[in-house]
Amino acid sequence: MTRYIAYYRVSTAAQGRSGLGLAAQKSLVDAFIGDNDQVLGDYVEVQSGKSDTRDVLWQAIAAAKRLGAKVLIAKLDRFSRKVSFIAGIMEQGVGLVVADMPHASDFQLHIFAALAQEERRMISERTRLALAEAKKRGVRLGANASVLATKHRQQAIDHAHSLASVVQPLVDEGRSYSAIARHLNTLGIPTTKGGRFYAETVKNVVRRLPFGETPLCSRKGLEM
Repeated sequence: MTRYIAYYRVSTAAQGRSGLGLAAQKSLVDAFIGDNDQVLGDYVEVQSGKSDTRDVLWQAIAAAKRLGAKVLIAKLDRFSRKVSFIAGIMEQGVGLVVADMPHASDFQLHIFAALAQEERRMISERTRLALAEAKKRGVRLGANASVLATKHRQQAIDHAHSLASVVQPLVDEGRSYSAIARHLNTLGIPTTKGGRFYAETVKNVVRRLPFGETPLCSRKGLEM
């Protein structure tokens, strides 16, 4: 019998809520698990694949070490496309198993990760060249990005205002950004992007509120 900790990653909170992407990953894991295997826990992370900040992944690794289990992921490219990141995780002393490549050795996983990283680089390069060519032809670039940026700014402001009744009393008490972040996380309140709060994200929330014009860190007794 093999014991596993399953780890899933979705890029956005919307994907997590809708099951888009997550359902496909879980199907791969379910198909992989044998009759005598055991999944001891599921960990779902909402994070861009470009980011190496994976708080939930480290929780999954800690659980795997504690329970003597392996970390099971659905697909390598849903995990990461960076060779250095994957290599770092494989050095943590827990087995990394990929459901759609069940017989891949550690050496093969490194090779597949390198191929995925190169594919991402080539896609980025092709996109850059296509945009440069479009600019030469006089195509106006960035119009949609500007609209999206305005939309995202407004969403951030609206979200900050929705937290005013929770955040403002803590600010008035002289709590630090870090303390407020811990409080919001304890309450299970997500950030605009569906993630966890940190000192910097709380600072941004405060800046978007009416009282945020006075720097929080300048108030007596407050620290980052």
